[in-house]
Amino acid sequence: MKPFAVIGAGPMGLCSVRNLAKHGIPCVGFETHSDVGGLWDIDSPTSTMYESAHLISSRKMTEFAEFPMGDDVALFPHHSEMRDYFRAYAREFDLYRHYEFETEVVHCERVGDMWHITTRRGGEEQTREFGGLLIANGTLHHPNMPSLPGTFAGELLHSRDYRDPAIFEGKRVLLVGCGNSGADIAVDAVHRAKSVDISLRRGYYFLPKFIGGQATDALGGRIKLPRFVQQRISAALSKLMLGSPEQYGLPKPDYKMFESHPVINSLILHHIGHGDIKARSDVAEVEGNRVTFTDGASGDYDMVLMATGYKLHYPFIDRVHLNWEGFAPRLYLNVFHPQYDNLFVMGMVEAAGLGWEGRNRQAEMVALYIRQLAGGAASAHKLQRTKQVEAAQRADGGMNYLKLERMAYYVHKDTYLKALAGHTKDLLRDLPVADTEHFSSSSAAVTR
Repeated sequence: MKPFAVIGAGPMGLCSVRNLAKHGIPCVGFETHSDVGGLWDIDSPTSTMYESAHLISSRKMTEFAEFPMGDDVALFPHHSEMRDYFRAYAREFDLYRHYEFETEVVHCERVGDMWHITTRRGGEEQTREFGGLLIANGTLHHPNMPSLPGTFAGELLHSRDYRDPAIFEGKRVLLVGCGNSGADIAVDAVHRAKSVDISLRRGYYFLPKFIGGQATDALGGRIKLPRFVQQRISAALSKLMLGSPEQYGLPKPDYKMFESHPVINSLILHHIGHGDIKARSDVAEVEGNRVTFTDGASGDYDMVLMATGYKLHYPFIDRVHLNWEGFAPRLYLNVFHPQYDNLFVMGMVEAAGLGWEGRNRQAEMVALYIRQLAGGAASAHKLQRTKQVEAAQRADGGMNYLKLERMAYYVHKDTYLKALAGHTKDLLRDLPVADTEHFSSSSAAVTR
């Protein structure tokens, strides 16, 4: 079998290489930085991390099941702790030997059934042939930078450019957007800026990180409830603990809880309530340093920071190869191409509570599919037929997700994990007994 190429050495790339190697599939990983960790290594040229960033899910709900984080790691780890964790994971499973670092993937071209991959290192390019391609370069590094209605005379930045709150010193700051990064950055700015305003064009649900001294996500994962019951309970808890968004002068969400990603940050509400942050409506016009909002109010600003999220970005491969439609590729379970049997988009999946273990399950299934398809197993051919027919279907569990770019690859966790488990069980059934025992012991299935 010709080696498979894996693009990226972030957590998704690492668990992809881990599972390929575990199942005897030769692979070569490519990473532009000098070490593993992806965006969690703030020194990586593709990182969008900022100094104050912490994980928004708790460590137990996020870690790989076969490699738990140490008890000395914070419940909501700092980005440096996550970087160290992924480096330790790579050492534990001997993944470094599979990688070529400081190597950029320039182009991926399909030639027959093979992939010709051109890489660049130290200014020199080379093209090699691979038996397959796993794209795991991440989803949070290419900024979504919408145009402002006018020309701003001050500093205009995207949250991708933000590292340290010192940039806010003494300035009148406007943040546009209130996702998790936008909320974090607004709270950072409070302590350095002359003033902080935040512009929202739609309502958001807010959740605290802790309830009764325990991580909120861990409490929600203990009892399996129907989707609509989970939505109602979470919305009620949010209102009980924090109040409604309207009480803080924020727009009322016009959708149900979890139909868009909630903001896991109660500090921004604290600062809005204290007047440290002023909520503004959507931007209507920009002229010089003055910004006018849709409700007629206006303000003068020295800096506008766009916390407007990220776009899927795979510049090294033609979109025609990704079955791209609308905001995102249309792939079975967000990973399997309907026609190609050796192209996989890894980690193009978001779900509340999925964690890295959920993504690891995805990588396990892909590795098993590659191995079993090469061996002619009936289970692999069954999955092959399924992905051809059902690529356009989404594992949304009946959730009415907002029609936004950032929600285009969102799935319902339980629905998604159930589908992964079903295919994995089928693929495992065809493995020799010794291999099945090894698989089960090395990565026991833990559904959270």
